[in-house]
Amino acid sequence: MTRTERFHFALNYFQEHIPLAETELVYHNPYELLVSVMLSAQCTDRRVNITTPAIFQQYPTQEKLATATFDELLPFIKSISYPNSKTKHLIAMAQMVLNDFGGQIPMTVEELMQLPGVGRKTANVVTSVIDAQPNMAVDTHVFRVSARIGLTVNAKTVLAAEKQLVQFIPKELIHKAHHWLILYGRYVCVARNPKCDECGLKPVCRYYQTIIKKNKQV
Repeated sequence: MTRTERFHFALNYFQEHIPLAETELVYHNPYELLVSVMLSAQCTDRRVNITTPAIFQQYPTQEKLATATFDELLPFIKSISYPNSKTKHLIAMAQMVLNDFGGQIPMTVEELMQLPGVGRKTANVVTSVIDAQPNMAVDTHVFRVSARIGLTVNAKTVLAAEKQLVQFIPKELIHKAHHWLILYGRYVCVARNPKCDECGLKPVCRYYQTIIKKNKQV
């Protein structure tokens, strides 16, 4: 089976079985999504969603967040991983949005990555979710699942995985494929003991065909 055929099978499967794939972060505008994604680094979406309502009530806009002090904001996110650095980054991000981008959340990967605490993955998430741009955010789930299935081959870094995925996925599906792979990694192709028996991608999955199926035949 060629890699193109493997992508075709996987994408058709996802479109049929997960047609409404979207982020599990709760947000109402670009500002809230950006804050949520920044907080989600090394943290679960569930924990972020528990934390953000109080933040957005106190700081409903980037203008309000820009006026916060470290000591004022920290208590709101103390249950999130790396609270000290994230507190500093959130305030600095809001201030830069006001000072350098006219108070509007920028909507290109290059501009977003200028903001403190915003890396390529976060920028890809924001632009693909808000604007359906063909940008592929690669987190641990996407990296693991795409490698297991065989959508990526010998990708040693998240950037290498991103480049391989966007090469084979139709442009109009890239923003959805990000969520398909994440959701599959969270609930089916989990890190430990993947649920191969209930996975519809077994016919094309390199991991299943070369490891699981082989072990069952021994």
